[in-house]
Amino acid sequence: KSRGKGSNSCRFADYFVICGLDTESGLEPDELSALCQYIEATKFRDGARGLASADEGENFEQSPLRRTFKSKVLAHYPENVEWSPFDQDAVGMLCMPKGLAFRTQADTREPQFHSFIITREDGSRTYGFALTFYEEVTSKQICSAMQTLYHMHNAEQYDILHTPTTPRCPEDQRHLHPHPLNPHPQHMLLPTPSISRLQRFNSYDISRDTLYVSKCICLIAPMAFPQACRKVLQQLHQAVSSPQPPPLPLESYVYNILYEVPLPPAGRSLKFSGVYGPVVCQRPSTAELPLFDFPISQVFELLGVENVLQLFTCALLEIQILLYSQHYQRLMTVAESITALMFPFQWQHVYVPILPASLLHFLDAPVPYLMGLHSNGEGDRTKLELPQEANLCFVDIDNHFIELPEDLPLFPNKLEFIQEISEVLLAFGVSPEGNPLHSQGQAKHWGFRSTDMVTDRRNGNLASSPLNSYLLRENETIARLQALVKRTGVSLEKLDVREDASSNKDLKVQCDEEELKMHQLNIQVREVFANRFTQMFADYEVFVIQPNQDKESWFSNRDQMQNFDKASFLSDQPEPYLPFLSRFLETQMFASFIDSKILCHDDEDKEHTLRVFDSRVDKIRMLNVRTPTLRTSMYQTCTNIDEAEKAIEMRVVKIDHTALHPHLLDMKIGQGRYEHGFFPRLQSDVLSTGPVSNKWAKRSAPAQWRRKDRQKQHAEHLYLDNDQREKYIQEARNLGTTIRQPKLSNLSPSVIAQTNWKFVEGLLKECRNKTKRMLVEKMGREAVELGHGEVSITGVEENTLIASLCDLLERIWSHGLQVKQGKSALWSHLLHYQETTSLSLLPTSGLIHNTERRKSDAGAALAPLKVSLIRDMRHIQNIGEIKTDVGKARAWVRLSMEKKLLSRHLKKLLSDHELTKKLYKRYAFLRCDDEKEQFLYHLLSFNAVDYFCFTNVFTTIMIPYHVLVIPSKKLGGSMFTANPWVCVSGELAETGVLQIPKHTQEITFECQNLGKLTTVQMGHDNSGLYAKWLVEYVMVRNEITGHAYKFPCGRWLGKGVDDGSLERVLVGELVTPNSENEDRMCRTPPMQQSPGMMRRFVTISPNSKPKLNTGQIQEGVGEAINGIVKHFHKPEKERGSLTLLLCGEYGLVWALEQVFQHGFKSPRLFKNVFIWDFLEKSQVYFESAEQREVTPDENWQTRVRHFCRFMRAINSTSRNIGKDGKFQMLVCLGARDHLLHHWIALLADCPITVQMYEDTALIKDRSLVNSLIRVLQTLQEFNITLEASLVKGIGI
Repeated sequence: KSRGKGSNSCRFADYFVICGLDTESGLEPDELSALCQYIEATKFRDGARGLASADEGENFEQSPLRRTFKSKVLAHYPENVEWSPFDQDAVGMLCMPKGLAFRTQADTREPQFHSFIITREDGSRTYGFALTFYEEVTSKQICSAMQTLYHMHNAEQYDILHTPTTPRCPEDQRHLHPHPLNPHPQHMLLPTPSISRLQRFNSYDISRDTLYVSKCICLIAPMAFPQACRKVLQQLHQAVSSPQPPPLPLESYVYNILYEVPLPPAGRSLKFSGVYGPVVCQRPSTAELPLFDFPISQVFELLGVENVLQLFTCALLEIQILLYSQHYQRLMTVAESITALMFPFQWQHVYVPILPASLLHFLDAPVPYLMGLHSNGEGDRTKLELPQEANLCFVDIDNHFIELPEDLPLFPNKLEFIQEISEVLLAFGVSPEGNPLHSQGQAKHWGFRSTDMVTDRRNGNLASSPLNSYLLRENETIARLQALVKRTGVSLEKLDVREDASSNKDLKVQCDEEELKMHQLNIQVREVFANRFTQMFADYEVFVIQPNQDKESWFSNRDQMQNFDKASFLSDQPEPYLPFLSRFLETQMFASFIDSKILCHDDEDKEHTLRVFDSRVDKIRMLNVRTPTLRTSMYQTCTNIDEAEKAIEMRVVKIDHTALHPHLLDMKIGQGRYEHGFFPRLQSDVLSTGPVSNKWAKRSAPAQWRRKDRQKQHAEHLYLDNDQREKYIQEARNLGTTIRQPKLSNLSPSVIAQTNWKFVEGLLKECRNKTKRMLVEKMGREAVELGHGEVSITGVEENTLIASLCDLLERIWSHGLQVKQGKSALWSHLLHYQETTSLSLLPTSGLIHNTERRKSDAGAALAPLKVSLIRDMRHIQNIGEIKTDVGKARAWVRLSMEKKLLSRHLKKLLSDHELTKKLYKRYAFLRCDDEKEQFLYHLLSFNAVDYFCFTNVFTTIMIPYHVLVIPSKKLGGSMFTANPWVCVSGELAETGVLQIPKHTQEITFECQNLGKLTTVQMGHDNSGLYAKWLVEYVMVRNEITGHAYKFPCGRWLGKGVDDGSLERVLVGELVTPNSENEDRMCRTPPMQQSPGMMRRFVTISPNSKPKLNTGQIQEGVGEAINGIVKHFHKPEKERGSLTLLLCGEYGLVWALEQVFQHGFKSPRLFKNVFIWDFLEKSQVYFESAEQREVTPDENWQTRVRHFCRFMRAINSTSRNIGKDGKFQMLVCLGARDHLLHHWIALLADCPITVQMYEDTALIKDRSLVNSLIRVLQTLQEFNITLEASLVKGIGI
């Protein structure tokens, strides 16, 4: 049927609608608002709200003139059009979102214009343009009903302390449906009202006052031309209210706009006739930015550049946004402008710029949304109860004020961007700081009530302009802005120049100056914004991952697939962009943008936005012939403003099409007359169908533009073809969001429940996708081999993913809250839990004892930490750096993730059913048992990987550590007399020397976060009779995160035993608890390659030192070097511990030890000979050779000099390191300075080797030594930095 659909591409407007008071049904309280009040009242009844706010917003307490009554769609013409079915509920609700309003002659009654948007289930949109004005009420019954309401109201106000009885008024009973709910009990709590307040409300007297009621005329149109529609409606209203009747009956004009005015074709302008004057509208061509006809300047005047940019950033990151204003049109202008500025991206979530009063429960929605809420003007922000604010951007439009969520990243190049926008605004005389009064001054012009100016002044907009606080924050910006204003101190002259220029050319502009100026400013600002994205994503195509299967299977796996190589893209970006970009790449709008890119291979089927964006990106690529990978953070300003402006001017100067003039219709005599001052119902018979043949379609539209136009429509989503591609894009979009749009229909509690059910499903799905994505990222390589996701995860990205997990948890926790306390719903639930448990439990119980002793002997040594949700909360509460609830909740989530207890803690928290019932409504996610179980199960999967998301983020906090030294069981350590010490080092810091009590051999100390632990230096002072100590290993545990590290030793410390060492450097690894706990999944050891061959050989005979053959030794060296090479090939943020690779189990030191041990002659039975002895002898030989000057060549000399210098330095150190410790030091220094391969070559040729090694030794085998040298040479390209603990006391 797509042909039939095409017909909508022709008409300017689909429907003309009249809404207002239906005198037949009389005054009905607006049931939708009543429903809201019912919800409020139940809240009140449940005692969730304080007494003070009982009267806030109640319909009944309001004086009758201020109450809302039901408005009806009185008429709409035509009855229906097939391509856009008439949605009575939605139109009625959005034309008069607050229902009918009554006024008397004493009130202001200026007509108000506003636009609205109806989004259908499939995401397509229609626009509505409404003009609301007041008409006198002629119905006597309505007037007397109003009078009765006043009597009741006043009686109630006076008799507040006695339970009032409703007066019976039989004659009005028919017109006055009494309210279904009984409001009175609440009034018992109200204070006695002051008399003056009564007089203020007691303002309608049927004998002396005239009653007026609001009425609304509205156009429903497929495209947004608010300026043109405003003119049409104002002229129609003028026709009714002016003393002279219009030239033709109203029907003629309505018929004209419905059937005889086409939409302007793409790239053309169109002129048609209103009642009193011509109306011009124009539409951009397919190569320009999409149609946008709202005044952007107004948004900057209301909010200021800084605020607009913050709001823009929130929208791009899909943060919940709530706009708040007493003008519907402002809500719409801000919402539409922000979404238009996002080009080429499109807002993918709930979008309701004007939220009717009846849909307030939608603010509960646990999904990203952009909504506009109408304020009553007197309503104070603090009275607004929002269900969740952890991740909310609240924009108080009328007060120039915006509340942002915590840790919002900066938009890239923010200062230069602000400067560029400010220059454009200044050229048009708009102040970059915003000027609410100025936009108020224009209020009449925009069709606003200008009386609100007073309230604006009262709010002291100018004094407390956010710019001031902004200045304190960024003085340089202000200096720059001032310089800018100085530079354009000519700003007025500049303006004059502009106007002169336009008049010089003697252009005859067909629309008024104001409108042209609006178009010019719009296009300039939009170009500046669009240019940011073309610059930022100039080479995005390179990173799009094209699917390698057909579309069907691509769709079925869409959730798992990555469509964009984020890691590589981010690695090209300048550092300051990362916090913003890494979050932006995770959004639904970015994913959808890339999806549409994947689905449209050739230019023909590209969506309009994508086609325009790609052509711009190509242009930039042509200009910057530099390599696409060299992204600089140089700010490139926008260059194509002029041509964009030219296109608009050309269209306005030369009008391309003129529509048919309105003409007399075939109407019976006497039809079409109406009473002055009242907008009548029109003759539906003449308006029900259009002309038989659309002459204009044939006349002005050759077939090819009609066809092109259909494509264009298609591009702008006005109708959606039923073909596959659309289905795909739609599906792809819906993946992230189950709900795009609330149904605007009468909301019964069951509908609300159903909506919430959708939310619950959506949350669960999102949780599933998030956990999967985070696991895939963490699992890294192996997972990629299996075909999931991307290659690696950077620190920035991990933070982004965890932050988005925290947001998801906040959204889940704030869904269906009974009453909001604090900004973080999760933290407030935790605090409630803390309170109830601390009351009900004795201090000791309540900590679940972890009964499982760990299987490994490590566990036997350290008593396991108790698993306690409360204790983890206390840790967070003790961190002084975290000031806000949202911050505390996030820190708690990070800590629980790191401890692998997130799922278990939340399960514990939710197991208190009484508390959950008290805090949450029945439909809340947390009270849907199955979903909750599944959700906890998804979170369980995080236990499969190691996160350090707490340790790595809170780097400055104090952390208690517990150190335990385990001496060997074989030789009683009890005789040990010396005083031991340790020094613990981590990636962030080291502790310094800590004395350990010699009898317990364990200590707990507190110090600043050390990060992941790497080495422990330990030793003793050699005092007393028995100063020999055999240490098995050392355990160190972070008492907050519970991470325990094991540092194996297995050697003696003491003079005259082992290698005579009094101190050793131990290298450790994270111990993973092998718990039998059902909560944990199976695990792989952390951060290591799969166990290599070496482990398998070495573990064969654990007691005797294994004898390895040359092949195994070579493999050992290979694996050790390989580990180091891999380490350097990872991005910096993901590297593990280099010390581990050098000195840990099977590291480089161990491997070279095997090389030198092989074939080493052991002289006598009981005397141990160490490699160091051999090296010292070699050193003596080299030094004497140098003195004898037996020098083969230059190279040999420098190598020898190096070797001897290092040997001497190590031997002369003041530390009491044993021979093996010295060997370790030499290897580390050699690796650092790239000398190891030289030294191996030296030693292989040294005569000492001949004496001390068997003939079969590896070091005597020429070819083996050469291959060893080659392997060691691979280390030369790496810049190896040694940890301080490895080379303490060496001055080289």
